[in-house]
Amino acid sequence: MQDVLFELISDQPGRLVAVARQQHLQISATNLEELQHEAREALISHFGPSHVAFRVRLRRPVRCAPVAAPLKRC
Repeated sequence: MQDVLFELISDQPGRLVAVARQQHLQISATNLEELQHEAREALISHFGPSHVAFRVRLRRPVRCAPVAAPLKRC
């Protein structure tokens, strides 16, 4: 089984947008559950019956917390 990685590129309240760069797919939804469903639907449309060979993965961008010491970085 292969993974298709969707990266969250916009995380605004009520609108999430993610892209799978290798497959040139872009999806949007209002919440994470719907985004997962949209990702699966995009794979079905893109790959057809062979979509079952792919697993959807969603990745959020890494956000840095405020740092106490000036030498620490994300």
